[in-house]
Amino acid sequence: MTKNNLSFKEMCTQFDVTPRTLRYYEYIELLKPERAGRARFYGAREIARMTLIMRGRRFGFSLEELRQWLHIYDKDGSTAQMKAWIPIAQSKLELLLQQQTELAKTVRELSDMIELVSSELP
Repeated sequence: MTKNNLSFKEMCTQFDVTPRTLRYYEYIELLKPERAGRARFYGAREIARMTLIMRGRRFGFSLEELRQWLHIYDKDGSTAQMKAWIPIAQSKLELLLQQQTELAKTVRELSDMIELVSSELP
């Protein structure tokens, strides 16, 4: 193992995930750490993959979408991965913008209701 590898515990800490989450990501083959006996070590490849997973989750991608996207990289390389990502990311962006519009409408409605109720109080 190189000194740049992270242990299981360090990986959990660095990405603020539970051990259960990290084990699950391994189970569904998002991550494949090196093993030394029962110990797991995460090198640069796995750290980069975890960074992409965490970013993808924040953007609303499902674990299955992320698994398929990472599989494209493994099979066909980064250019194919990026080409596959663009339309998926565009649809996520459209969904987020729609949610933003709906949220802004809900915020306005709630603000209006607060103002209305407040004005009716003595």
